[in-house]
Amino acid sequence: MTAIGHDTLKTLKTLSIEGKDYRYFSLAEAADALGDISHLPKTLKILLENVLRFENGGSYTVEDAKSIVGWLEQKCSAKEVPFKPARILMQDFTGVPGVVDLAAMRDGIVALGGKPEKVNPLVPVDLVIDHSVMVDVAGTADALTKNIDLEFDRNGERYRFLRWGQEAFDNFRVVPPDTGICHQVNLEYLAQVAWTSENGGSTYV
Repeated sequence: MTAIGHDTLKTLKTLSIEGKDYRYFSLAEAADALGDISHLPKTLKILLENVLRFENGGSYTVEDAKSIVGWLEQKCSAKEVPFKPARILMQDFTGVPGVVDLAAMRDGIVALGGKPEKVNPLVPVDLVIDHSVMVDVAGTADALTKNIDLEFDRNGERYRFLRWGQEAFDNFRVVPPDTGICHQVNLEYLAQVAWTSENGGSTYV
């Protein structure tokens, strides 16, 4: 994960649960420095927490945090702010080209004499192969099995490539095509209420 920021606004707090400490960046503490944020839309609160977490005086700044809170004045803003998600969810239409790019980057690293295993997604990525099984067979008890078999026959090369990607890259998982649609799979199996990561010996949430 990207290094935790400078915490210029002194918003870093610790939450202890069942003997384990979790570090987090408090929006309540941020309000003391930036002003009332209680009416800020939740999406902007997410962006604000992200800026507080990675604030480094360069790509993430206190001014970015102020501009998010400043949205309340006019209910609009032309200022771009940085954002690094905790994870990425992809479906195969965009995910396959992404894995191709990563594979090409590894080839490039090898050509330059580097170590290909250094090329990995920086945050966890889940690729869901959805909307892929066609209905060639219907009305029989084994229809789903036959349709899935046909799907793997038609797209075997693509699925072998994605399986290679899952085994080759850190932070990358593939959900097979007979599991469900992307958002259903996300809600039922992949999404978490809070994400944690280790940084400098501490757990950040």
